[in-house]
Amino acid sequence: MNNATQNNTIYLVVMNHEEQYSIWPKWKKEIPLGWKTVGKEGSKEECLKYIEEVWTDMRPLSLRKAMAEQSA
Repeated sequence: MNNATQNNTIYLVVMNHEEQYSIWPKWKKEIPLGWKTVGKEGSKEECLKYIEEVWTDMRPLSLRKAMAEQSA
């Protein structure tokens, strides 16, 4: 893929069951198993900025839950 094509690619923001985020090219037919879209799409830069704003706790959901149970 050349730079011109890369700059025009529209991406989807996706999240897995552990609430970890990534981006996926919209032109690909299927999102990988275990991932779902979160309703944000745009350029790579726009999607990465969105992830930076919403993904404030990098710990997987299962770890956050386990730590919450231990402190209760």
